[in-house]
Amino acid sequence: MTPRGLFITFEGIDGCGKTTQLILLEKHLRSKNIRPLVTREPGGNRLSEKIRSLVLDPGNRDMGKKTELLLYLASRAQHVSEAILPALKKGRTVLCDRFSDATIAYQAGGRALDAGAVIALDRFATDSLRPDLTFLFDLPVREAFARLKRSGKKSDRLEKGGAAFMGRVRKAYLALAKKEPRRIAVINAARSVDEIHAKIKRILEEFV
Repeated sequence: MTPRGLFITFEGIDGCGKTTQLILLEKHLRSKNIRPLVTREPGGNRLSEKIRSLVLDPGNRDMGKKTELLLYLASRAQHVSEAILPALKKGRTVLCDRFSDATIAYQAGGRALDAGAVIALDRFATDSLRPDLTFLFDLPVREAFARLKRSGKKSDRLEKGGAAFMGRVRKAYLALAKKEPRRIAVINAARSVDEIHAKIKRILEEFV
């Protein structure tokens, strides 16, 4: 029987640099002859990518908080069943840009939805799948927004939530890390790209 693969997620507020580090880790693993599945949330397959376009579209300003939550979870349910679980069952390493922690941070923390309900619904959507290791890139909201502005990237619907919203998200992320220190490794995202990448490699080597 093939052992289950390693499930690694990358989390943090918008502008924290997590996607850059995911790409660097993928390159590092490939240099070691490990070919991970690289995916993202919301998204990762045809149906989930369509949901992504809905939930992040700045034009959908009238979207309700519960609607937003359920769209994210619908995307995740399809993503898990179609892409993540099959890869893990084949023994592949999966690198995912956001997962359940993002929903708890953004929808329970940022949107102030009931955390118990959010967690219960997420477990239903994922069949209780949890990451083995999570890198949480922590950065002050002001610096994150400055990075987004410098990048010239057009803000999506959640990025337009403002500093107070993103501050609640950051606080919720750090609370999660405090509850699960063995799974969630907090990374100082203000450090240089190379320094962060080196730290991630050290953490992963110690973990495996």
